[in-house]
Amino acid sequence: MIKGRVHSIETFGTVDGPGIRYVVFTQGCNLRCRFCHNRDTWEYGEGKLMSAQEVVDDMMKYKTFIDASGGGITISGGEATTQAEFVEEIFRLAKEKGVHTCLDTSGFIDIKSVESLLKYVDLVLLDIKHTDTEVSTWLTGQSSEKAMQLARYLDKENIAVWIRHVLVPTISDEEEYLKDLSDFVKSLKNVEKFELLAYHTMGIHKWEQMGKEYSLNDIEAATEEDLERAYKIMDIDNLR
Repeated sequence: MIKGRVHSIETFGTVDGPGIRYVVFTQGCNLRCRFCHNRDTWEYGEGKLMSAQEVVDDMMKYKTFIDASGGGITISGGEATTQAEFVEEIFRLAKEKGVHTCLDTSGFIDIKSVESLLKYVDLVLLDIKHTDTEVSTWLTGQSSEKAMQLARYLDKENIAVWIRHVLVPTISDEEEYLKDLSDFVKSLKNVEKFELLAYHTMGIHKWEQMGKEYSLNDIEAATEEDLERAYKIMDIDNLR
């Protein structure tokens, strides 16, 4: 029986894929994003130990609503792929029940470790943090190159993807970076949707509660005007 560590579950998610989603947030992450609003998901070995079957059995309680809305199950994190075997088994069982599957990932993974898992994935939500290696490393602890490699692999395998990018004022909203990201997204044939996510400060209290220093205190939340400016620079309205 395959088990994994689960941070939390949202039974009626509406922002992590199409329709109403049963969203599993796994515990443990291999990035250290300065803007993370789920700081409490980073550490490994914490969270609730659950079997894949337990997760799917609980999801089935909501299948009527999931089906009616064209929804499904989304596994997020933390970083879900750090528990690839657990996630694969959940998706395999979900597919047996006719449920749409969605993987939410930062893409900081070795592709070989998720090739088997991706066979059970209908949609990938891929977060590309920053196109500049140096800035990405400062912002998240790692370069975004692996995420971009994953995007190319998904394109080759014709696996549908929604690409998302957190717009952090003065850090990831520079025109040259946005144009680089736009060029990359436009080079892919499997992108069904592109979404800019506004940086917000709602997660700061979690850092404070854990006694951790939040290093972006001087950065203000992104506004609707910031988002529209970025979309205009990227010229990517057909994917919104």
